[in-house]
Amino acid sequence: MRIIRDPRAWKETLRDQRKKTVSIGFVPTMGALHRGHMSLIERSIEENDVTAVSIFLNPTQFNNADDLKNYPSTFEEDCRLLEAIGVELLFTPTYDDIYADGFTYQVNETELTGRFCGAARPGHFTGVLTIVLKLLILTAADRAYFGEKDWQQYRLIDGMAKSLFLDTQIIPCELIREESGLALSSRNALLSLAQRKIAPYFHQIISSGITIDQMEQLLVEHGFRVDYIEEWEDRLLAAVFLGEVRLIDNVRIS
Repeated sequence: MRIIRDPRAWKETLRDQRKKTVSIGFVPTMGALHRGHMSLIERSIEENDVTAVSIFLNPTQFNNADDLKNYPSTFEEDCRLLEAIGVELLFTPTYDDIYADGFTYQVNETELTGRFCGAARPGHFTGVLTIVLKLLILTAADRAYFGEKDWQQYRLIDGMAKSLFLDTQIIPCELIREESGLALSSRNALLSLAQRKIAPYFHQIISSGITIDQMEQLLVEHGFRVDYIEEWEDRLLAAVFLGEVRLIDNVRIS
């Protein structure tokens, strides 16, 4: 596995790969890889000749400095996992490499970003869309893979790619859960042992079919602080806090 830090070198490397291969798949991550990330990478490997991955903890999508500071980092283990699974290329840029402009150029969406997670985290999706656009331009992959856990994020990225006529196809991948039903997330590593026992109730309650008011009441009784639970299109989207850890999930509405 080649590890490349410089954006120009990354772009040139992918350009060279394009001359040799039929298709390139790309999985952008912020590190602290888990089985959910690996499922995206496995699908990319199955569907493409070359799979590229990025690890970049993107500060511009954090509206809370403590959240950024506490985000788990397991870079050496991440590299071992990626190499073992067969990833050919890993991109690990620095902030100054990615934001040489000081984040003065930004990507803004004017409707969906103001709802759900965007309402509670102002500026979050501007940071997400900006970094994803940069990575998609640099990589120029045929397909990029995103998990369905953050359904709002997937829809925004897919909409951006189509609106800006990007050549990369945005591929949604099934949400991966622990046996308890808890959606896999790097943030789960921040939960205490006591919180780990409570956390699975989140999915159990929002998938129970009761009213949203009843869901909120049950979640509070179990120790959660509810950010939002809302129906949107064919999904029920939800976000809660367990202590200081923010968890998100969604379920299809039957």
